[in-house]
Amino acid sequence: MLYLILSIICSVTVGVIFKTSKKYTANISQIVAWNYIFAIVLCYLFFKPDLQTINNDAPWELYIPLSILLPSVFVFLALSIKHMGIVKTDAAQRLSLFIPVIAAYFLFKESFSVYKIIGLVIGFPAIALILSKKDSNTENKWLYPAIVLFGFGTVDVLFKNIALQTSLPFTTSLFVIFCGALVIAWLYVIYELIVKKEKFCLFNFAFGALVGIFNFCNILFYLYAHKEFAKNPSTVFAGMNMGVIVLGSLAGIFVFKEKMTRLNYLGLFLALCAIVFITLSQMQQS
Repeated sequence: MLYLILSIICSVTVGVIFKTSKKYTANISQIVAWNYIFAIVLCYLFFKPDLQTINNDAPWELYIPLSILLPSVFVFLALSIKHMGIVKTDAAQRLSLFIPVIAAYFLFKESFSVYKIIGLVIGFPAIALILSKKDSNTENKWLYPAIVLFGFGTVDVLFKNIALQTSLPFTTSLFVIFCGALVIAWLYVIYELIVKKEKFCLFNFAFGALVGIFNFCNILFYLYAHKEFAKNPSTVFAGMNMGVIVLGSLAGIFVFKEKMTRLNYLGLFLALCAIVFITLSQMQQS
């Protein structure tokens, strides 16, 4: 259980770092770019990827879109935290689980139990309530958490396909994807420096290092938690999703004083209920 708790803390800490960086007018793209340098180094040290096994048989049709999506979604994650807060962003990220669930039905022809259907029925209004805003701001800032939801959901579907591959170990694939994401992220940073005349700031390096370390630790502890609960993976699934929503909500409300309406709180409650029902459906199948 310790690994699961540490994974939850690391996941929420990434959001806290992005939220804190707002005070220093940091550049999100540079933070994301530096993050991948530290993630790659740690991935190489801890997972020891077998780079000699990478060849033309590797699933490049999955590596390439993931290399593009990961840094892109990360930027929208930071923008969502900046404009909509940690509470709504963490909830949107965790509710992205509905994308692979729906994909499982339509793409992989998985049968749906009553629990899973109830979870989906509860989940969609939960998303609407969480993203609802009381103010009259006409800017479409709700798009940021919406993109986070669909982006992370799509990434999850692609990673599930990666896990089905037998040509390479998953950790080696993860290293390759991180390298691809690093290239994409730094290409965009170079574009900003040359075209948009953005400044190179050491604050971005510091925040990028912190994000990279905690983001990697989140993955590392998550994998260890799955290993510890090998016979009951639904425990990890439920604990991670509910833990991040609860801890993220507490951090947003009490640390950063984020304003929440009654509808937002109702949405958070429904989100937790939806995750519980989907977890129950997984336990039925195991």
